[in-house]
Amino acid sequence: MSRTTSSPLVSVLLPVYNGEPYLAAALESILHQDYKHLEVIAIDDGSTDRSLEILETYRKGDGRLFILSRENRGLIATLNEGLALASGELVARMDADDVAYPSRISRQVALFEEEPRLALCGSGIDTLIGTRILRGKPSPIYRRESMRVLSMFFTLFLHSTVVYNRKAIPEDMLLYDPDYPHAEDFDLFRRIADCFPTAMIDEPLVAYRIHGDSVTSKHQRQMRQTHLKIVAENLERDGLFDDAGALREIGAAVTTQTIAAVSEFMLSLERRICTSPAETRKAYEDGILCFFYFLYQMIVDEERPELTHDFLTRTGKWQLIRRRERYGLLAGVRAPWCSRLSMAATRKVDWLARYMQSVPAATILPQQGAV
Repeated sequence: MSRTTSSPLVSVLLPVYNGEPYLAAALESILHQDYKHLEVIAIDDGSTDRSLEILETYRKGDGRLFILSRENRGLIATLNEGLALASGELVARMDADDVAYPSRISRQVALFEEEPRLALCGSGIDTLIGTRILRGKPSPIYRRESMRVLSMFFTLFLHSTVVYNRKAIPEDMLLYDPDYPHAEDFDLFRRIADCFPTAMIDEPLVAYRIHGDSVTSKHQRQMRQTHLKIVAENLERDGLFDDAGALREIGAAVTTQTIAAVSEFMLSLERRICTSPAETRKAYEDGILCFFYFLYQMIVDEERPELTHDFLTRTGKWQLIRRRERYGLLAGVRAPWCSRLSMAATRKVDWLARYMQSVPAATILPQQGAV
């Protein structure tokens, strides 16, 4: 898609920390966008691998790439530093292990040109596992009128898909808060969505890579604790609860006592939103359902079937999980070792099914250049 220099400059913010295995593919995907009026701000956050060398190689071939390399300061400090350096009226995020499809930036710019008051835009994703792509599917919950309520319960967009409109977002708001480690995007998105219109292009414009060294994999426990803290703050702010401490407590420890408290909390929340206007109630129901699955997965990951069984029984949500998982959990109440085997087998079957339904990454991703 050809653009003139009158089109808005897009600053692509790319933090890099030991990104050597995937960095070249991420850079290729951004530098070969069909939207050309962009700058790439890559901040090397004290990498100890070949990340800086790879960045320097690409800078020699494309003057739109700006590199800052310094000691490690962490992701939040790096993101805020990148925002301060960005010149564009639109700022796009990109992670060093993901891949943007060629029309990603042009599609998002076009939406901002159609709707100048729009503050934040994200997109759907495909999932990249090794050399295979699992195709993403649209979700019916992303309605414009629902975005504020949804932003109370989960991170609206994958971080690598977002573009911020600096003409719509006040400068003092467009900052990542260090009080929300590993969920800084959730916090920022909910603050923006609380005040300004946001939108989802509900089709994949980015391939999100899953691997064991990702930030999500390394910091899952703290990420979940921060997530629960944010949801609690949102519900307290909106006057749905004076004290949402049950969410913070289960983040600290998953026990029989905290499961009992959070189950009653969820049931109470469902009762409270029943009196909301129909359009608001639907958004709350969607948000609460997503949050239920968040809690369910957190409890499942404890690998104590009796706790998962207790949570599903107390909330009355057995119908929301798959049949074979129900059998494994019911058996696990009497024989935990049996349930663990069943759940492990389920995960393997699910992974295999997804793999068989996926397509080779090489058929849709840009080819990586030599570095």
